[in-house]
Amino acid sequence: MNFLACDLGGTKVLLGIFKKNINNDSPKLILKKKYLSSEWESFELILEDFLQNQCKNIAHPYSACFAVAGPLSNNNAKIINLKWNISENALQKKFKFKNCELINDFAVQIYGIPYLKKNQYTTIQNGSSTQGANEDLHAIVGAGTGLGIARGIISGKEVKVLASEGGHVEYSPKSNLEWELKIWLKNHLKVERISCERIISGTGLSRIAEWILSKPEAQNHPLKEYLEENKNSDSLRKELPDKICTLSNEGDQLMIEVERIWLDAYASLLGDVALQELCFGGLWISGGTAPKHFKNFKSDLFMKQFLDKGRLKDILKTIPIKVIVDEEFGLFSAACRAKMLLKTT
Repeated sequence: MNFLACDLGGTKVLLGIFKKNINNDSPKLILKKKYLSSEWESFELILEDFLQNQCKNIAHPYSACFAVAGPLSNNNAKIINLKWNISENALQKKFKFKNCELINDFAVQIYGIPYLKKNQYTTIQNGSSTQGANEDLHAIVGAGTGLGIARGIISGKEVKVLASEGGHVEYSPKSNLEWELKIWLKNHLKVERISCERIISGTGLSRIAEWILSKPEAQNHPLKEYLEENKNSDSLRKELPDKICTLSNEGDQLMIEVERIWLDAYASLLGDVALQELCFGGLWISGGTAPKHFKNFKSDLFMKQFLDKGRLKDILKTIPIKVIVDEEFGLFSAACRAKMLLKTT
C-alpha cells in the first residue's frame, strides 16, 4: 500500500508518495514534487494537482500525514502568512484517505528518528550509559525560519510525541555584549520581551547581523548597502542568512562575530533543553540551518557553551548529541508517520 507525506510551509509545499521498503523499515520514496505556496489559492488545489496530474500511474495513497508549519486546533490549521485554512476531516473526506493526520511540522520529526539511516545524521557527542537513565527519552531542536522544539518517548518503533513551544522561552543573555543585543532588539522590534526564537533562527541570525552592522566600525561593510537596498523586500530574510554564512566562511571578521554570537546562544539553549528533558536517548539538532552550520556544531566553542551549566556539566556529557543533515527530514518524518497510520485501520 502507498502512503502520502507532506511538509507544508508558508513558502513551499513538498509532497511525496511512499511505500513500504521490503529491505528495511524506512519508507521508500516513489515520487515527490515541490510547489511554491504563493502560486496557489489553497492547499487543496495543490493536493488535487499532485494526485490527479503527477500520480496518474501510481496507486492512490491509503494513508496521509500532513506536517504543517502553524498552530493546530481541533484537527484544523491556519498557515501563517497565507490565507489557507486546512481541515484534517475535509482532506480525508475529499481525497478518500483511509487514515489522515494533521500534525505540527516540528513535532512530526520525532516519528522519523527510529527510522533514520546513517547518511541522514551524524554524531557530535556519543554520550555514555548512565545507570537508571531513561534512554527512551529524546528531544529535537531546530533553527530554521523559526525555532522548533519537540520531545518524544521512543521505545523500539513505538513513538509518543510531546509537542513543545519551548522556542518562545525568554532569551537570557550571558554577557554584556548579549545584553546590548537584547536591548537593541527590543527597541528595534518595539517589543517588551525577546524570545529565544528572536535570536536562534535564520531570522535571528539576520537580526544579529543588522545589529552588528549598525555599529560605527561597520559603516563600510559591503552588506550595509545590500540591507539598505532591500530593507522593504520580502526576500531579505530569506537571502541574508546565506550571505552571512558565505562571508563568514571567506574570513569576514564581522560576520564571523555574528555567527559566534548566534552559535553561543544556540549551544546554551541546547544545554538548557538537555537538562530540562534529560533526553538520554538523544538530543537531536535539526532545522534548515543544521547542514549549513554542521562544522560549527563540532567546534570547541559550541561544546564549551553547551556544557557551561556549572555543577550539572557532567550530566550533559552523558547525553548523545546528533545533527540531522537530511534537508528533507520533515517529509521523511511525515512519511514515517503515514506508514504508522497504515496499522490503525
